[in-house]
Amino acid sequence: MDANVFFWHLLNFLAPAAFLAVTLGLGAWALRIPRRLPLWTGIGLNFVLGSIVLGAGLALTGSDGKLTTYGALVLVMGSFQWLLRRNTGAA
Repeated sequence: MDANVFFWHLLNFLAPAAFLAVTLGLGAWALRIPRRLPLWTGIGLNFVLGSIVLGAGLALTGSDGKLTTYGALVLVMGSFQWLLRRNTGAA
């Protein structure tokens, strides 16, 4: 596999994490949910966390694109986004 093919494989492998990180970050911003971190820091951390989940899913299942991996990706990144909320004292 040459460098060009590897680049496109890697880009497609990380695309779900990037899409979900941006969607969660901009969604929280649009809904004006108070956050502990700036917008782009939260998006970056979500992307790194999502990439780790995708890599773990690839290592555990032996192939990428498994539904369990995507389910874990949504669960972990959604939970992390919830943790990024600033405690405002409201329920």
